[in-house]
Amino acid sequence: MIKSLCSLILLLSFNLLANKPFPNVLQLAPNQSSPTANLNAVKWMAGHWRGEAFGGITEEVWSAPLGGSMMGAFKLVVDNQISFYEIEAISELNGSLIFQLKHFAKDLKGWEEKDDTIDFPLVKVTPNKVYFNGLTLERVNNDEINIYVVIEDDGGKTEQKFNYKKVK
Repeated sequence: MIKSLCSLILLLSFNLLANKPFPNVLQLAPNQSSPTANLNAVKWMAGHWRGEAFGGITEEVWSAPLGGSMMGAFKLVVDNQISFYEIEAISELNGSLIFQLKHFAKDLKGWEEKDDTIDFPLVKVTPNKVYFNGLTLERVNNDEINIYVVIEDDGGKTEQKFNYKKVK
């Protein structure tokens, strides 16, 4: 009986771990509000960052906090050609934070509708991670960060990791 109970608990534990599809991102629960936070939680993002993803070189440049927001720009270069850009902002909103972005093709034509943005409300802040709904910023050290984001495509949803080193 005890052996069966232990086996069941072990099986349930493995199933719970297996059902956590995205280990580095969090989602807001239904009716959950974003916690109180300000830009001090993410000011370490300011700077010029470079890494590799999607078969190319990725780059992000973030401004220091000013006017209640931080401004960011992303680009992906594959085979020495621009693949796409993003304009990003982390803003203080209603006593919390929101991460917003818009995608642009290499000719700067927008992917989203004119007034639409992709919004990631804040879920949780820890000393080295800031969790937005489906996107996580992680400070590894002063010269390295990781960004995890859930991306949806024809094959379903996947978690993509972007590892960046500070450009000096």
